[in-house]
Amino acid sequence: MELAHSLLLNEEALAQITEAKRPVFIFEWLRFLDKVLVAANKTDVKEKQKKLVEQLTGLISSSPGPPTRKLLAKNLAALYSIGDTFTVFQTLDKCNDIIKSKDDTAAYLPTKLAAVACVGAFYEKMGRMLGSSFPETVNNLLKSLKSAESQGRSEILMSLQKVLNGLGGAAASCHRDIYKNARSLLTDRSMAVRCAVAKCLLELQNEAVFMWTAELENVATLCFKALENSNYGVRVAVSKLLGTVMATALIPKQATVMRQNVKRATLEEVLELMATGFLRGGSGFLKSGGEMLKVGGSVNREVRVGVTQAYVVFVTTLGGQWLERNFATFLSHVLDLVSHPRATQTHVEAVYSRRCVSFILRATVGSLLGEKAQIAAAKDICQAIGKQMKAVEAVVNDANSENKSGAADVAASQHVMVCALQELGSLVQSLNATASPLIQEPSIGLLETVTSVLLHPSMAARLAAAWCLRCVAVALPFQLTPFLDRCAERLNNLKTSPEAVSGYSFAMAALLGGVHQCPLGIPHAKGKMVVSIAEDLLRTAAQNSRLSLQRTQAGWLLLGALMTLGPSVVRYHLPKMLLLWRNVFPRSLKELEAEKARGDSFTWQVTLEGRAGALCAMRSFVAHCPELLTEDVIRKLMTPIECAMTMMSHIPSVIKAHGAHLKASAAMVRLRLYDILALLPPKTYEGSFNALLRELVAEFTLTDNSANTTTSLLRSLCHYDDSVLLGSWLQETDHKSIEDQLQPNSASGSGALEHDPSSIYLRIPAGEAVPGPLPLGVSVIDASVALFGVVFPHVSYKHRLQMLDHFAECVKQAKGVRQQAVQLNIFTAVLSALKGLAENKSTLGPEEVRKSALTLVMGALDNPNPILRCAAGEALGRMAQVVGEASFIARMAQYSFDKLKSARDVVSRTGHSLALGCLHRYVGGIGSGQHLKTSVSILLALAQDGTSPEVQVHLCSSHLLLRRAAVACLRQLAQREAAEVCEYAMSLAKNAGDKENSVININPFAPGAGSRRDAHSRHQGVNITETGLEGVLFGMLDRETDRKLCSDIHDTLGHMLSSLAVENLSHWLMLCKDVLAASSDMSTAAPLGGGKDEESEKKDEMDDDTMFTTLGEEDKSKPSVAPRWATRVFAADCLCRVIMLCENANKAHFDLALARSARLKNPKNDFLVLHLSDLIRMAFMAATDHSNQLRMAGLQALEDIIKKFASVPEPEFPGHVILEQYQANVGAALRPAFSQDTPSDITAKACQVCSAWIGSGVVSDLNDLRRVHNLLVSSLDKVQAGKGSSSQLYRESATTMEKLAVLKAWAEVYIVAMKIKKEAETKPKRVLKSTEEDEDDFGTVDELPPDSLITLVQPELPALSRLWLAALKDYALLTLPAEFATQLPPDGGAFYTPETIDTARLHYRNSWAPILHAVALWLNSTGFSASESTEETAAAMPNSQKRATSIMLNQTPGTPPTTKSLPEINKDRMHLILGVSIQFLCSPRPEEPVEHVTSCLQALHTLLDSPCARIHIAEDQLLGVELLSVLHRLLLTWDPPSVQLLVTGVVQQIVRAAQDYLQEKRNTLNEDDTEEKENPVALGEGGESGGLVPGKSLVFAAMELLMFILVRHMPHLSSKVSDSPSHIAAKSHLSEESARLVAATVTILSDLPSLCSPAGCMTILPTILFLITRVLKETAVKSADNQVPPPVSAALQGIKTIVTLPTVKTDETQKQWTGLIRSTLASILEYSQPEASKPILDEVSILTAIALFLWSASNEIIGVQSLQNGCMNRFKSALNSCDPWVQAKCYQLLLSVFQHTNRALSTPYIHSLAPIMVEKLKAVERSRPNNNLELLAVQEGIKVLETLVALGEEQNRVQLLALLVPTLISYLLNENAFASASTASKDLHEFALQNLMHIGPLYPHAFKTVMGAAPELKTRLETAVRASQASKAKAAARQPPPTVHSTPTIKLKTSFF
Repeated sequence: MELAHSLLLNEEALAQITEAKRPVFIFEWLRFLDKVLVAANKTDVKEKQKKLVEQLTGLISSSPGPPTRKLLAKNLAALYSIGDTFTVFQTLDKCNDIIKSKDDTAAYLPTKLAAVACVGAFYEKMGRMLGSSFPETVNNLLKSLKSAESQGRSEILMSLQKVLNGLGGAAASCHRDIYKNARSLLTDRSMAVRCAVAKCLLELQNEAVFMWTAELENVATLCFKALENSNYGVRVAVSKLLGTVMATALIPKQATVMRQNVKRATLEEVLELMATGFLRGGSGFLKSGGEMLKVGGSVNREVRVGVTQAYVVFVTTLGGQWLERNFATFLSHVLDLVSHPRATQTHVEAVYSRRCVSFILRATVGSLLGEKAQIAAAKDICQAIGKQMKAVEAVVNDANSENKSGAADVAASQHVMVCALQELGSLVQSLNATASPLIQEPSIGLLETVTSVLLHPSMAARLAAAWCLRCVAVALPFQLTPFLDRCAERLNNLKTSPEAVSGYSFAMAALLGGVHQCPLGIPHAKGKMVVSIAEDLLRTAAQNSRLSLQRTQAGWLLLGALMTLGPSVVRYHLPKMLLLWRNVFPRSLKELEAEKARGDSFTWQVTLEGRAGALCAMRSFVAHCPELLTEDVIRKLMTPIECAMTMMSHIPSVIKAHGAHLKASAAMVRLRLYDILALLPPKTYEGSFNALLRELVAEFTLTDNSANTTTSLLRSLCHYDDSVLLGSWLQETDHKSIEDQLQPNSASGSGALEHDPSSIYLRIPAGEAVPGPLPLGVSVIDASVALFGVVFPHVSYKHRLQMLDHFAECVKQAKGVRQQAVQLNIFTAVLSALKGLAENKSTLGPEEVRKSALTLVMGALDNPNPILRCAAGEALGRMAQVVGEASFIARMAQYSFDKLKSARDVVSRTGHSLALGCLHRYVGGIGSGQHLKTSVSILLALAQDGTSPEVQVHLCSSHLLLRRAAVACLRQLAQREAAEVCEYAMSLAKNAGDKENSVININPFAPGAGSRRDAHSRHQGVNITETGLEGVLFGMLDRETDRKLCSDIHDTLGHMLSSLAVENLSHWLMLCKDVLAASSDMSTAAPLGGGKDEESEKKDEMDDDTMFTTLGEEDKSKPSVAPRWATRVFAADCLCRVIMLCENANKAHFDLALARSARLKNPKNDFLVLHLSDLIRMAFMAATDHSNQLRMAGLQALEDIIKKFASVPEPEFPGHVILEQYQANVGAALRPAFSQDTPSDITAKACQVCSAWIGSGVVSDLNDLRRVHNLLVSSLDKVQAGKGSSSQLYRESATTMEKLAVLKAWAEVYIVAMKIKKEAETKPKRVLKSTEEDEDDFGTVDELPPDSLITLVQPELPALSRLWLAALKDYALLTLPAEFATQLPPDGGAFYTPETIDTARLHYRNSWAPILHAVALWLNSTGFSASESTEETAAAMPNSQKRATSIMLNQTPGTPPTTKSLPEINKDRMHLILGVSIQFLCSPRPEEPVEHVTSCLQALHTLLDSPCARIHIAEDQLLGVELLSVLHRLLLTWDPPSVQLLVTGVVQQIVRAAQDYLQEKRNTLNEDDTEEKENPVALGEGGESGGLVPGKSLVFAAMELLMFILVRHMPHLSSKVSDSPSHIAAKSHLSEESARLVAATVTILSDLPSLCSPAGCMTILPTILFLITRVLKETAVKSADNQVPPPVSAALQGIKTIVTLPTVKTDETQKQWTGLIRSTLASILEYSQPEASKPILDEVSILTAIALFLWSASNEIIGVQSLQNGCMNRFKSALNSCDPWVQAKCYQLLLSVFQHTNRALSTPYIHSLAPIMVEKLKAVERSRPNNNLELLAVQEGIKVLETLVALGEEQNRVQLLALLVPTLISYLLNENAFASASTASKDLHEFALQNLMHIGPLYPHAFKTVMGAAPELKTRLETAVRASQASKAKAAARQPPPTVHSTPTIKLKTSFF
């Protein structure tokens, strides 16, 4: 195939391949050419043009197939338009000759078709260049049109369309000819030809004025005829033609009108014409009127559906503004259609007409109008309903005059009502919260109007009104509770009117069904209200026979609806329900027998309806409350159900006795019974299988049913891909809701609420706007088929065989149409059974069962009905799946192979091909590998065999499918290459002038598009403007209603955003802003109506004369829809995502100074911080919108902005932050969320934003903060007020959510306030820095008084602390495991009610953590001294909460308040906090936010700061152990270093608490018994024996946890890790966080021995010392700046702590202790052996460690020779180090060693090391210091010498000074040298001089002796002194140089001593 990729056809390669593969090779070459021609170099093309033309024209006569033909024509035309056009006329003539040819054989046909295609392509591409030759071409084509067969006809028509397209107005002379020739073909028997004609005429009407003037009626008539017996493709094409022509007739195109004087049609005329088609169907109205009435023929459904689509095209073409202006007229016209008697001849026809009208309204009002216009439309609809209702009421009230027409009007009005109410409901629901003006404006009276329809005499209208109310309530949830109350009240007042009982109960049921769509729910008490109303209705049903039926139905309907509220409500009413259900049915068989004899037809009807209702309520219970279905409940349910099953067999005799009108009620009982059985486990009713199966089989084999009703389930049981055959692909079109009417199965698409009122409270199936249950007859069969599938797998093989044989018999018995119906039902049932078997993983059964099934199936593979063939194929595949044996599959496949080889007829060929496909589908690759080859080769052969064209299935595509596919494809692309996709789209938009490209440009979204956007031709495609593809997608979101499509668009935009937003910030922010601003100038979005139902065709560039007139009008006539609320919500989400993406990108996005400097370097750079004002503005617009969802999204965005930008400084005003200037906006955005009528979830979110704002530290001025702070104060009042007025609109847990959000917000503010306060106390007069990332900069102290924020919180603290504790108490109770449920307080907690416990749990889960932290802070700050004064509490709370409080304080109500002492109360509080923390930290769920974990740990840390808590945790050691083990577990699952650091903090607190406690104990013991001194020794862990018990020992638990952290950061500490083969020896450098952690761990480790008894110490010290020395060894690495890393200083501190332990020196342990200390020192000495491989060790740290031992341990322990030598060697090597820093430190350490009080220890060191020192210091004279460090080393050395002089005895002093003084004098410089010396050198001189001046007076005698001995020294000294005095005198004005340099210039940490 690669050889085909060349500009010229590779003829050699072509000659070499086999005949069969040549067409493929050629096709591949043409595909390559198609891509390459456009991009190729023009000169290249021109060079090869001659040869190319030869090759291409040669292909015309090689009989190319359809795809090759298309490409061939396209390439030839492209070649001429790129290259030279000299030979185009020759080629054209050649094609014309082929077309004229008289050869009519089938073999010549492909050549003719190719020539026709080429002609079309030429004209389309070159248009007027070929102008002169067109009359001949057109005549030629029209001539051959007359004689052509169907393929030829459609190809010629397509070419004519292209000719017209290319020539535009220039072809006027041919228009009439084309019209005359084409119009007759509109009724061609080939559907493809009809489509082609419609498209050709659509092209023609652009220029041919006569079509929409003189010929208008004829065109309409022709279109109606064309729609008869049409398929979907024809309907789309013809309706497009009809709609466009009608729209043009009404408002002609400007250009054509100017050319000719045209009479315009009026709106009435146009609508009248369309109505004719809708009401009378096709040919009907050409007969005379009288005859028409006589025949009374039914309307042709295809025509009605086609005209319906035409209405939509008509309105869409005229555009949204036209619709807005003419909506009232249009509405009344459309509603008149459905009230016309011809539209409603039978019930099913009426439903169909209603569906059509609803479709017209939804497709126009729903997509073309913006939100404002939709509200206006809703008002119009309201008025229409009101008008109708008035008329109805007049007739009803005027009942005495027996006028027939009145009754007919009422009957007709019901259909108008249904359409109007459904559209009103859909409108309000799509408007959502933006529809609130409709409800609030009394002038509209929407609610009054809708509720008035609840009393309509017709049930359909009442149901529609109820549905409409449900839509309103779901859109505006605050109306839900008031609606329910109003309906309940009316129901009670109007109990005596049957319509009222029925209507208001429908409304209540509908509202209850809508609750699940309202997250805030309804108050729990409403459930009780519904139950009592329903009970009352059922109880009083028998009292009044006029109302019996309605009351019974209403009662059960309400109970069924109640079940949808779910287990939390139903649980309370279950016992009552079970009782009601039991009482509806007879108790025993005897009673059942007895009732047969009783009653008349009316009582039986009521009884059956009651039982059906009861079963329906049961089904609702089982479906909605599966959690309550215990075995016991199922057993109780089975009693009435079994009774109902028995009753089924009695019904026929009852019907015989009382009349056939009971059949419907009986069917309803069966339907309900099947429905509930299908939901219960079959095991529960296996005893009744036999009787049940008999019923089921009789049901779907139509045994007692004379109608040929078929099931509707076949489509859903067959595989999705068979949709082509089943027509289910129509489910994927924009016209699904009306196309369903044309499906062949019974009552398809005639779903309506009145068929099953219970569906008013059920959830709507996805993708449907309104529930549409099918008529009862179909529903019962559907239910029986479904249940058959459930039961079949549980039936014995014997019964299976009987049933299958019975099926075969039934099919044989039936004849004709009935046979088809029976067969269809049986097949669906068998499929259902096979599917059930597959799902249960069971098999079909033994050979005879298979055989019987196979016979049944195979027989249908040759059935003439394609649907049956499809079902049979599917069944075959499913059978292969459940039998699962290779031989069986092979047999079936072989059978089909043989059939296919022999059969010649279409039917059996399609059947068996399908069967093969199904086999492969269900058995998959493994089972059918060997057959795959055979199957494919046979199918290929079939596909090439032209004798039965039906087998060559041509998939036609509908547009929604294309749009879906396009977006789904984009979504995949955008995931990987978003940037390329967007660039490509933009480049297409730029090239749109070039027609070829414009097709690509559009193809996905609007199959059919072009560069010309005529105001009326709805051929626009997507108009990609400067907003690019993203803009188009945002625009689509406002028009598309298909859920799948919208979710794909969301994903696509999401992917694009992720990859592109950070690069082009301005662009994306602009997009979001435009959408959010929802202004009218939305010209940037895609133009409206593009993207829907177009067929592919396109327009040439504008004509000169149209050019000027259209452009101006264009944009005015079709404004785009302003973005709807859902799109705006999506845009707000996008905003949050952009912020998040920037956060992960570049720091400059959140740093104004950085961003500005980067912008200066490159103006293209764009940063988020530069758009801050836009971000705030967008968040503000969203947060203050009508739509609640948008408000939520806006508040979320605002919170994100505050959190991310809070710390960004304002470069121009130091000390201020950039957000400060927006405080007014933030306040204004938050205020509305706290108003009285705001839903709880929004207020809760706003509280979060408040706390973020107050805590962010942006605003430092308290007065400014008060604005936002007051909002929180007001909501705190609400929390204390108990049940507020607003709380009763929603579920109680909504109040819980709001109150907890307020408490959480206060807690967060308090935490920040305390943090600021603490920092202000610890760091006086410094800039405050906060530790957490969120709040980085609180300005400087002087502008923020230390207690600033706390002053705002302080006044509320008494109330807050009480509420916080109450909330924690609730949370603690709610987290108890289920088995402690009995311990929960019966009437709920402080903030939740027992009924809403499940939802309340979630809200507590979101808010407990900050509250816990706040409580800990509060307790810590008050030092646990605050008691809970119960009087205050009681005074501050209303009664409802008094009980809760008393429970909360563990009191029985009525006990005197002060029963608990403060310590007891505190103990309770401690237990509460520790309990909550431990419970949470045990196993935080992985989805928990890390903030919860950190809050909890911080709370523990804070709590353990207070002495009270420390005593508590130390007294009960097990508590500490438990806490430590929980923390250990936490570390196993939570990795972040921040968590680990907090954990170490808490561990340290626990250890410190234990230390304090133990110390206290030891002290008291020492005071008590002075005699028994040895007793305190055993105190501490380990006792006398030294054993530590895991699980009881605090020390052990702490070591376990600390070891875990150490090994996590330094894996080589663990022998397990370092020995494992995978361990890599190389050690990485510890990160800063790790270093901090290791240091903290070491510190705690070194504290542990103090908790042990001496024996215990000996147990743990080896481990601890090992770890500390290893840490020292690993971390003491030399660094450039000589910094001591935290782990090292911690280790050194630890060594000191341990070596100086006071308690361990007892006789028993002395020896062991000595050994330990020696070993430790030895290890350290060993580590510090210099080695080549190791990183350079930090000698200073090691020396410090050695010095620590020398200092702290006694000489007996470490005075051992070997250790001493080792230590001395280390010091020696340090003294000889070339690093002055090491020398300096070494001198310092030696100083401390030499000064040791124990002379025995220090003397050896002095002897060994002093001489070396003296040598080193003498040498300085020769190499003077060059820098401060070297100077420092010398100074330190001299200090040591001075100390030695001081230490020496008087008699040795002279010798010692003889060492020191000359050395110092040698440092002095003479005057000349001094002037030129370096600063360090000068400083040395000064230092030496000062020291000499100091020493002289100290030891005057010895000093004189030394000086006398060396006169040259004396002179040097004197010179220096003189020079110094002289310079001092000179510099008297200047400040004298610093006197004594006794302190070194660089501070050294010597804090260890």
